[in-house]
Amino acid sequence: MTDLLEQLADLPTPLVLLVAGVMAFSETGIGLGFFVPGETGVLVMATTVDGPGSFAAMTSVVWLSAAAGDSFGYLVGRRYGSRVPETRLGRRLGEEKWERSQELLRRYGARSVVTSRFLPAVRVLTPVAAGAAHLGYPRFVAASLTGALAWSLAHVAIGATAGASLKAIDEAIGIGSWVLLGVVVLVVAVVVVVRRRRRG
Repeated sequence: MTDLLEQLADLPTPLVLLVAGVMAFSETGIGLGFFVPGETGVLVMATTVDGPGSFAAMTSVVWLSAAAGDSFGYLVGRRYGSRVPETRLGRRLGEEKWERSQELLRRYGARSVVTSRFLPAVRVLTPVAAGAAHLGYPRFVAASLTGALAWSLAHVAIGATAGASLKAIDEAIGIGSWVLLGVVVLVVAVVVVVRRRRRG
């Protein structure tokens, strides 16, 4: 595991930031978050953080890229409006998730853009629903930037902490414990995949 982290750390910083930005954008941009593991990608890239400057750079890139993904979704919703559920992507995402995102938007307005950022199944559709509902773009952007900043800070911090912890653990335990850890990770991964497929 630490070998992988070291390989990531050896990559050029601009490339690491670029990948992190693409992953953050894909999480909400045109619904790619259902097909591309953007959230996981951000966490992995964040393991390369090794200081305050690196943390600030990674957080800034992830933040702005996530907000850009929101805006792209908003423009898609503005363009296609109520026809979104009828599109191929809309049918794939499911009418139930679309209705839930619309309900949150009706109930909480722009605040739902902030809170939905932490709801995996809904954050993909909320920007699209906001565009379809013609929520004022300045209000949308303000909410998007707020939610994306909180999301980015949390994920980069988790990734950076995980990277540092894995390096420390690697120095403290032997190969037998790593095998056990690998089994645990595998079980968790299987559970996550099963849950995602059931949601889909």
